[in-house]
Amino acid sequence: MRRVAWMTDLHLNFLPPEKASAYFDQLNQSQADLILIGGDISEAPRLILDLSDLAARVRKPVYFVLGNQDYYRSSIAGVRAQVTQLCSRLPNLTYLSVIEGVELSPGTALVGHDGWGDATLGDFEDAIKMRDERLIEELAACDRNSLADLLRRLGREAAEHIHRVLSYALQYYDNVCLLTHVPPFKEACWFEGAWADERHLPRFACGSVGTVIQDLMSMYPRKQLTVLCGHTHSPGYAQILPNVHVWTGGVDVGLPKIQRMFWVP
Repeated sequence: MRRVAWMTDLHLNFLPPEKASAYFDQLNQSQADLILIGGDISEAPRLILDLSDLAARVRKPVYFVLGNQDYYRSSIAGVRAQVTQLCSRLPNLTYLSVIEGVELSPGTALVGHDGWGDATLGDFEDAIKMRDERLIEELAACDRNSLADLLRRLGREAAEHIHRVLSYALQYYDNVCLLTHVPPFKEACWFEGAWADERHLPRFACGSVGTVIQDLMSMYPRKQLTVLCGHTHSPGYAQILPNVHVWTGGVDVGLPKIQRMFWVP
């Protein structure tokens, strides 16, 4: 059996380097065999340094996706290219959004993608504004109409990746763990102790990925899917189908922590 530590929304950019390094040392000393990180690790100007430091100090396999704030002060395309290149040089660091998946055990696979608040749930016309529109290059270039189109395209991109990798995993594994940043369902989109409202849902949930999950898992009722997500900074659990369980991580910015430890048989 392998013991897994899952965390999300580390926001290491709010920590001085020495505190981030101390946190990495704690992870290395934990009893986990591998680490899952669900995005919002840092911000683009510091992201590669933080990931490199993590890989050097945490002598365990680290699997991760990125969150919207990892792209702040840069571009989606640029950050993804830099992170992919970094992972090609560091064998214990794996960016799930650009691979087909990983076998955690003979019965369990791990897949993942960043996801995105894709404007498919809730009321986009009255939706909250986010710093994404100022701090992510591709979004900053949009007006309101083109922003909605881009968000939906990013959601479809995530859904297409999840459809491909989850379809494959379900053929060969009884259990699948899906790591993502943005909650794929309203029922998993916790915000301040309740479900996010119609103004927050467009930016806090990725409905395109949720649709793919429900469609595929309905076809495989005897297989089990565990989804791990974050983004909203509020913890919660939701059972979407009898075989689909979603955990959403809660966060105190500046105090990164392990959300859950669990065993993979």
